[in-house]
Amino acid sequence: MRRTSSHLLLSLGILLGMVLAMPARADIALGAKVVGMPGLKMQDVQALVGEDGQGGLKLTLKAAKADMPVLGWKRVGLDLQGVLQRDVHMRWLFDGTVQLVGAPGGAFGNAKVAMVIDEAANTLQIDITQGQAGASTALPLDQPTHAQISLKGVPTVWLQGLLGAFWSGRTTAGKLDADMALDVADKGFQASGQFALSGGGFDTPSGTLAGQAVNGNGRVNIDTTTTPSRIDLDASLRGGELLLGPIFARLPDHPVQVSLAAATRNGAVDFNRLRVADADALQFDGALAFNAKGELQKLKLAHLQSRFPAAYQRYGQAWLATLGMRDMRTDGQLSGSLDLDTDGLRSFAFETDGLDVADGAGRLAVKGLRGSVDWKVEGDRPPTTLGWQSLQIYRIAHGAAQGHWQSRGGELSLQRPLEVPVLNGRARIGDFAWRPAAARGRRLSTSLAFAGIDMAAFSRAMGWPEFPGTLGGAVPALRWVDDRVELEGGLSINVFGGFVDITRLSMQGPFGQTSVVTSDVQLRQLDLAAMTSVFDFGSITGRMDGSINQLRMVNWSPVAFQANLLAGSGGKISQRAVNNLTAVGGGGGAAGLQGAMLKLFKTFNYKRIGLTCTLEASVCHMGGLDGDADGYTIVEGSGLPHLQVIGHQTQVDWPTLVRRVRAAIEGNGPEVH
Repeated sequence: MRRTSSHLLLSLGILLGMVLAMPARADIALGAKVVGMPGLKMQDVQALVGEDGQGGLKLTLKAAKADMPVLGWKRVGLDLQGVLQRDVHMRWLFDGTVQLVGAPGGAFGNAKVAMVIDEAANTLQIDITQGQAGASTALPLDQPTHAQISLKGVPTVWLQGLLGAFWSGRTTAGKLDADMALDVADKGFQASGQFALSGGGFDTPSGTLAGQAVNGNGRVNIDTTTTPSRIDLDASLRGGELLLGPIFARLPDHPVQVSLAAATRNGAVDFNRLRVADADALQFDGALAFNAKGELQKLKLAHLQSRFPAAYQRYGQAWLATLGMRDMRTDGQLSGSLDLDTDGLRSFAFETDGLDVADGAGRLAVKGLRGSVDWKVEGDRPPTTLGWQSLQIYRIAHGAAQGHWQSRGGELSLQRPLEVPVLNGRARIGDFAWRPAAARGRRLSTSLAFAGIDMAAFSRAMGWPEFPGTLGGAVPALRWVDDRVELEGGLSINVFGGFVDITRLSMQGPFGQTSVVTSDVQLRQLDLAAMTSVFDFGSITGRMDGSINQLRMVNWSPVAFQANLLAGSGGKISQRAVNNLTAVGGGGGAAGLQGAMLKLFKTFNYKRIGLTCTLEASVCHMGGLDGDADGYTIVEGSGLPHLQVIGHQTQVDWPTLVRRVRAAIEGNGPEVH
């Protein structure tokens, strides 16, 4: 397939022809500063012809620098030595060695050369070997720019100079067998023939095209006489790994059929035809293009047929991992198409009669996906339906549902509201409109409503203590604008006999590595008895109101908020709850309350309980019902014995406070510093 050796053989034949044209006498020494011929330029040339004493001629030819542009060779040293003689058929026979210095990959650094020049048959036959590598060529004497070439076990790194004439990549490993026809022109060459590759490896400066340990065979055509250069390949590949931009393949041991037509220019590559057929995993027709920087310019996949899990294991695993979806479990089949360019998505469509997908992190799982979706950035597409048997998102299980979709003018919309069973309640998705091609501006809008969501089931799914109650509410408008998701309206959670209202909820970078969530939370009339029983905090009765405003979370961990909690209608509090509140506030009981007396009572009446925390820069600035230089009141007692809990720490490291609260609700006894 590659003509590094072929051009060398061609040039050796031309050089030998020069010697044959010399006068037929011994001890001839020639020297030249420059010797030029089509496709070859040599500098500081020395030639010596002398008798070998056995009727032949001893030939030595050296060149300090030899340039062969068609091979990408520059300043290669040449040393050719051997014996030239005639046989009984009046053919010229040459047997000798050739040493090249500075050829790509160390090609022919110490090779044996045998040539047969048959003027009657108008042919030149050249055989060259080095170790296990061998190359043979045959060409007509009156048309030396055309040759038939055979390569056996030639290291692919020897071909780097030739490949560099039309490709910016480099070979890194492998050996090649090939039978090729070669035609050399004034600018470039044309070659075609069959090849077999063993353990092939290559990469590119951008890293978007690469391969290692690839085996295969097939037919190739290369034409570098035009701009851009063109390559046509039909091959059967087995084993190894290939990277074609976003497509990373772990090739199976059985044959995978690959057919492509590519154009290359100044490092840019355009696969205007790309066909892949792996019978039990993946098949598609498509196109793929990169600019000289390795940036994806075009990706088209048509007639896509994929069967799982083989398609995921061989072709999808690396790509999905870049999207954060690792260790996927897949089963079923999917067909479809995809078209994107530098402006983004142009169209996509997929159809399945049964697909199960789950990611290893438990964030997404769908079972029994069935139906189709068809979207295009321009014009209208036919309506489709897509449904599932079950859906799990972040541990929350959803029941069976089916949506009706249609693409109009680049917008994919639900044609009717989608009702989804979830945690013994229902979620209703209405007015859903998504613009897949929008990289900025409004990308998605919808409305949401929830009713009867079982908070106990939700708590179990999240691994929390089991909350009683239900979640309900409505989000009149959810919008994804630029890189931000915003909710209008709010969610109202009916829990612990009261309500938790979440408003002004937004999320920055919801699908990035670092998401930022902001919201305001209002607490209304929560039953403290129900709450403290769930958290094992110690018993407190009464009702609590409060707020957590300007809440800001990074990767779902709070980094800022203003919290204000107040139980202002009185009630009872247990000794254990007193201890926990005292430890959380880093304080103690009032001086008039002796420790011995405290132990005589299991519960106390209180008038008010209040606690505030403003979190900023990983420090919680704490307060209570009132405060002075000695501290702030957390619990204001009522009646006898009169209880008062004072907090003395006004600034607490946030991780320390989290540990205290966690220890308190887990019944381990809070940590105090």
